Amino acid sequence: MKMRSLIAATAIAAAAIGGVATAPAAFAQAKEQFFPLLVYRTGPYAPNGTPWANGKLDYLKMITARDGGINGVKIAYEECETGYATDKGVECYERLKGKINTFVDPQSTGITFALTDKAPTDKIPLMTLGYGLSASQDGSVFKWNFPYMGSYWTGADIIIQAIAKREGGFDKLKGKKIALVYHDSPFGKEPIPLLQERAKMNGFELQLLPVAAPGLEQKATWLQVRQGRPDFVLLWGWGVMNSTALKEAQATGYPRDKMYGVWWSGAEPDVKDIGDGAKGYHALALNPSGQQFKVIQDIMKYVHDKGQGSGPKDEVGSVLYMRGIVIQMLGVEAVKSAQERFGKGKVMTSEQVRWGMENLALDQKKLDALGFAGVIRPISTSCTDHMGSTWARIHTWDGAKWVMGADWYQADEQIIKPMVKAAAAKYAAEKKITPRSAKDCDA
Repeated sequence: MKMRSLIAATAIAAAAIGGVATAPAAFAQAKEQFFPLLVYRTGPYAPNGTPWANGKLDYLKMITARDGGINGVKIAYEECETGYATDKGVECYERLKGKINTFVDPQSTGITFALTDKAPTDKIPLMTLGYGLSASQDGSVFKWNFPYMGSYWTGADIIIQAIAKREGGFDKLKGKKIALVYHDSPFGKEPIPLLQERAKMNGFELQLLPVAAPGLEQKATWLQVRQGRPDFVLLWGWGVMNSTALKEAQATGYPRDKMYGVWWSGAEPDVKDIGDGAKGYHALALNPSGQQFKVIQDIMKYVHDKGQGSGPKDEVGSVLYMRGIVIQMLGVEAVKSAQERFGKGKVMTSEQVRWGMENLALDQKKLDALGFAGVIRPISTSCTDHMGSTWARIHTWDGAKWVMGADWYQADEQIIKPMVKAAAAKYAAEKKITPRSAKDCDA
């Protein structure tokens, strides 16, 4: 495939080739920082995967057009279609890894599980913003994993906090029934340990209701909900599973205002076709939506107004599109962080970018300068903390749009930290990993 930089790249149109869809791409040359883009623009998860991918791609295009790259270093990329399938994701990774000098965003918890053992050998960091292995917050064991901004444990904890606040305190949860309707995959199973811990602490009954992928058939699940009559339902779905769950809730008469989704179950594709039928539904929010933010205005000016957008203009600023630009911004800033130590104007290696990801420090002033005022809160990572922030809000669907709640929630470290430490220690023992020393952290 022809070598070229992102500047010359055109909009992506994925085409299936031998089971892996590849896109017109820019390959890493001697003077380029290469970003692999694992995407799923096809299949049952495409309505959610596409805006996420477009946000990531548009941000790279904007940085190229506005800034000329990263401190003078040109940006290159290549998309690879996974269809959200773990085997195809691994295939994409293996095909691209020889070019990667940044990081990989697997865009799937299943793919993350598969790549976690490969990353240390290949020395390629994994960014799993808001997904992946919850235990990978512990950087002393998971040197190459970065679950920026939250895990499924922090998300589940925040939802329980929000329900407790609604009910008037944690003591009011005693005797309640809370059902988890979840995607029967590593993604859907991740919050279960935290919810089980909270159930013990707060005295509520936890009902586990798995849904087979992709989640189009849920009638039996919602029959169980109707029979069990839980006080609240937590929705841990993705793609078509989310809209199907809300339609089934409507059909069975379960109140949508008693449903709380994870941040992957709270975007426009999940509710827009249901409209008023989803009114009152709540979901976690790692980021807001809208076109009022400075970064979005820059993307409009430097990308879409020039006819170079990766998708329709009305998608820009949607929940998952915003999630994509947050991911890519953190990646670009990690490269800058690495350059501060290893040399501005130089192409970084993936090992150097890993150091930048571990030493990322974005305060409010920096976020404002980047155009992210009002988008995310400050984030700061370290050797032992590869998450950097656990803040999130709850937004609610009003029948036509998402309305952001005023309250910020932060996961309870007294619960999360011991769980992370225990799970990381177990993983280290199983994999015969020696946790990193202070000396290794400084390297």
